[in-house]
Amino acid sequence: MYKKKYKPVIHTAILFLTLTVLSCTVQKSGKDKNLTNYVNPFIGTAPLLDSAMIGYTPPKDWRVWAGLVFPGSSVPNAMVQLSPMTKYGSGAGYEYEDTEILSFTHTNKGHWNLCNIPILPVSENAQAPFRSSFTHAEEKASPAYYEVFLKDYRVGVRLSSTLRAGIHEYTYENNEDKRILFDLAKANNNVSDWNIQQEGNTLKGFQRMGGETVFFFAEVSQEIEDVDIHKPGKKEGYALVKLANEGGKTVTLKVGISFVSSENAEENLKQEMGDRTFEDIHRSGQEEWNQLLSQIEIKGGTDKQRELFYSSLYRSFLWPALRSDVNGEFTDAKGEVRKENFNYYTIPSLWDTYRNKDILMGLMRPNLTNDVIKSLIHRGEVTGFIPTFFHGDHGAPFIVGSYFRGIRDFDIEKAYDILLNNAYNEKGPRQFLGEYISKGFISDPDVKNPHVETKGRAGVSKTLEYAYDDYSLSLLAKELGDEKHYQDLQKRSKNYRNVFDKNTYFMRGRLENGDWIDPFNPEYPYYEYMYREGNAWQLSFYVPHDMPGLIDLYGGNEKFEEKLDSLFSTPWNPNYIARNISGFIGQYSHGNQPGHEAPFSYHFIDKPEKSQQVIDNILNNYYGVGEQGLALVGMDDAGEMSSWYVFGALGFYPLSPADTEYLVTVPLFDEIKLNLKGSEELIIKKPNKGRVLKSTVVNGEANKEYFIPHTLLKNGGILEYKTE
Repeated sequence: MYKKKYKPVIHTAILFLTLTVLSCTVQKSGKDKNLTNYVNPFIGTAPLLDSAMIGYTPPKDWRVWAGLVFPGSSVPNAMVQLSPMTKYGSGAGYEYEDTEILSFTHTNKGHWNLCNIPILPVSENAQAPFRSSFTHAEEKASPAYYEVFLKDYRVGVRLSSTLRAGIHEYTYENNEDKRILFDLAKANNNVSDWNIQQEGNTLKGFQRMGGETVFFFAEVSQEIEDVDIHKPGKKEGYALVKLANEGGKTVTLKVGISFVSSENAEENLKQEMGDRTFEDIHRSGQEEWNQLLSQIEIKGGTDKQRELFYSSLYRSFLWPALRSDVNGEFTDAKGEVRKENFNYYTIPSLWDTYRNKDILMGLMRPNLTNDVIKSLIHRGEVTGFIPTFFHGDHGAPFIVGSYFRGIRDFDIEKAYDILLNNAYNEKGPRQFLGEYISKGFISDPDVKNPHVETKGRAGVSKTLEYAYDDYSLSLLAKELGDEKHYQDLQKRSKNYRNVFDKNTYFMRGRLENGDWIDPFNPEYPYYEYMYREGNAWQLSFYVPHDMPGLIDLYGGNEKFEEKLDSLFSTPWNPNYIARNISGFIGQYSHGNQPGHEAPFSYHFIDKPEKSQQVIDNILNNYYGVGEQGLALVGMDDAGEMSSWYVFGALGFYPLSPADTEYLVTVPLFDEIKLNLKGSEELIIKKPNKGRVLKSTVVNGEANKEYFIPHTLLKNGGILEYKTE
């Protein structure tokens, strides 16, 4: 990857030592630090309402796709996310402005799916549709914990969880009026079948959604008197569990889940919870989060910045989710039960998270990252291809970048063979690969008067992303001595040039015959016509592997700077409405991923101070916004937006995820101490308040580049920033 040198006039720097973060003046040992106190799981749950920040006035009753996160209990990368539901069919099931809770569900992500095994404590006179009002004044949330009071049913609820099980504690005001609803016909996915069976004081069953089934096993601390199953297996059905009038007002419900069987769900529950109390389980979950969060200790900044930092760090480790049981079994890509020598995880949200979140995951949880890669390879062995997520082929930069950062407990030759199949087999996940190989670009149809939702090929986005994926895979080809594929993939990595129109200086769609699509409006957004969830402005700076080549296309530094300035200053047209494109600085949209590399681009023309102005604007004004400070300007997308904040605040960013270098920006905090898993301590210092980067010093030696190597994060030392 290209490394930009500092200007000769640059001075040198200093940066630091770090301690920690709690606001006290007395330094505490790591065991005493409760960094979960800084985490606010409600950030991202509130709606984005400011039309100026949205970029347009939303149509009536339209909720902008912003945040879409859940406030409930989870431990890092768990199978269970136990969270309140206020609206089925919404992004994460919970919307802060809602006033009623419908249930508590056991899986979540924030992509309009999951939200399985809904359960709700109710009173004797409760009737369908079941729901209870609540207030935020009687609601609390922190990592591995959620609490609320259900006003209509007069029940206090506390929730916590382990990797594969959830614990509910219900305190009923009326000891003679205790019921529990299993609302199994509902989830964010369409439920095709469900079942529940009673065995003494336990319950087991499943929810089936298309080709996936979620099984559960539940234990109730009080005697079950009756289970009334209404319309079993039907869409209007539910089960109402009546408890005997004994044992006091507080009921404990423990629920294990599995994607294999109810028997496995029972084993998951017994092994992870057993006879442990609610307090034991909550304390254990909190300790697990503190161990993870304490890998990064910060000093300085405001209370709000510390809250945003640790909340973002927390949010970065909820996905991908565990899918193998305590006995090692999981259901593979073909629906068969398998057992391997690693933990099986969901597919990462690669289109969203390959940019930054998956790198952060590798830095802080390398063993988990290794298992995630093994899970991808396993899917590749079953299907013939490494799976993609939504768009692009970003398993390549994820696996390649992880390998070069030292995560290597997997079969790299096997991974490489499958990734090559992705890159060359037209029957694989790369759509329109034949045209990409033969022409060097992917075309779009000639559509008269296209609109936001016009169906196309997203040819510009695919061409740009495949070119980067090819670059990523070429690095591994070279490492493994495959010169033929290295040369071919390197050549293909320059295909971004084929969608750059030198007449308009934009990445522009082409027709099948090679003509430019006309008429052409670079400001108009599309979901999949020419561009994937963006417009020409937002996609025209995405060449993270060859920024000098991109600058040459623009005609050199001055013209590139002028164009980049225009990206951040050309006003968004409020008549152009796309639900998940929001949070504008000019034409730049921080509310969606496609342009998230653009703020760093000024570095490549020796203007890091201009990058810093944009980055600081985003860090200070585009997270934790709105009246309550609980909104985000776009979807968190499985932690991608949160991870962007984390790297921006730390002062280094993985501009090219396949490469082992990080582009330096000015840290948000005075001191940062990194104790990353499997690495030596790195201390980062920024001794003054200046936000203009002048230079960095690495272990006492002046750094002449805008990049630091991964070896610095691995081997530790001192990174010093000089700013003014």
